[in-house]
Amino acid sequence: MTTRILPAIADPDVARSVTTLLHQLPDAEPLPPLHDSTALIDTLARLAGESLDELPETVLVHERIGPVPALELIREVALRFPAVGVILIASDTAPGLFAAAMDSGARGIVALPISYEELANRVQASAAWSTGVRRHLGHSPEIQHGPGGSVVTVTGAKGGVGTTFTAVQLALAARASGRTAALVDLDLQAGDVASYLDVRFRRSIVDLAGIQDISPRVLQDALFQHESGVSLLLAPAEGERGEEVTDRSVRQILSALRTRYEVVLVDCGTQVTSANAAAVEMADLALLVTTPDVVAVRAAKRVVRLWERLSVRKAADTLSVVNRHNRATEIQPALIQRITGTKVAPVTVPAAFKELAAVVDAGRLQDLDAKSTVKQALWALAGELSLVRPRDARHSARLKGDRGALTLRRRKETDPGAES
Repeated sequence: MTTRILPAIADPDVARSVTTLLHQLPDAEPLPPLHDSTALIDTLARLAGESLDELPETVLVHERIGPVPALELIREVALRFPAVGVILIASDTAPGLFAAAMDSGARGIVALPISYEELANRVQASAAWSTGVRRHLGHSPEIQHGPGGSVVTVTGAKGGVGTTFTAVQLALAARASGRTAALVDLDLQAGDVASYLDVRFRRSIVDLAGIQDISPRVLQDALFQHESGVSLLLAPAEGERGEEVTDRSVRQILSALRTRYEVVLVDCGTQVTSANAAAVEMADLALLVTTPDVVAVRAAKRVVRLWERLSVRKAADTLSVVNRHNRATEIQPALIQRITGTKVAPVTVPAAFKELAAVVDAGRLQDLDAKSTVKQALWALAGELSLVRPRDARHSARLKGDRGALTLRRRKETDPGAES
């Protein structure tokens, strides 16, 4: 049996050494080495999307991989791709590191400098374990495999552009279509998700911050089950406690959520912190909400440039959502795309303040009328982003940008006789 091995090694010298040894292993099929954590997760997600059998049996993670630290990366791979065995490559194999690696989900450690015998033994053991897990997964439909649910972050270019409103409506759209959906308020000092959804709560994301291994029961206890069916993980009522939520805890929390929910929406607010930067870095889709005015567009450009400098996310991998769009304004989506370097969502959200006043003042965004052009636009956006079930996406995506005017573009594709 051929063993596919995927190295994730940032150090070029170590990568060359490991690749040379891997080619000497019997029945081994070494894949080209990857040089950062983002490339590894993206590659595994793509392969898992094709088939469980496409995943490599073994992944080698070097201790100096980045930007996600090695142990956190191992934990994420173990949670998202349980059929893949992970081996840590480290210069220090002291008992403390060995225990931490095992706790994170590693199947073994290989010491530097690497010996052929040790590498062969670890890879063989990892591959055998992986084969057994895949055999079990193949006969157990209740066990999730592959990348799990989609994590979508929603960040505001600045305050007041409609970040939380957008995140809430996308979550409501996903749940209304039949998907399981969770909404995380990661605006840790000024989160308003609870206020917008008429929620009184005791537990928050802080209750999960210090937990090393988040079990389904612990996760469920921290979530608030909203009347809409969306599960809420709320920001703390005391803003100063937001400092307890670290980037590491965010990665663990989101990894746990994506194994239980098909869609995980994360309201990241407008401030770039280590916590929400971790969410944006690991997200399948990062949305940046802006309004078509000079101040907001400049702020959007600052955010994406900051993300690039911090190696969080490239501008080209970010999707800008234009809120309060009006054809009469000078700043149109094409200009926003050119200025920020991001892609712009195919659906824009119209400026219709009067439609929103009653539900915003009552703190019940779930009661927004179905005829609202703002709701129609955001639910259409959910369809475009594949956040709703396929049978509902066609009916949701009926809006096209300006002023929320209805379009029958998709209906015409399937029914040429539809009215225009």
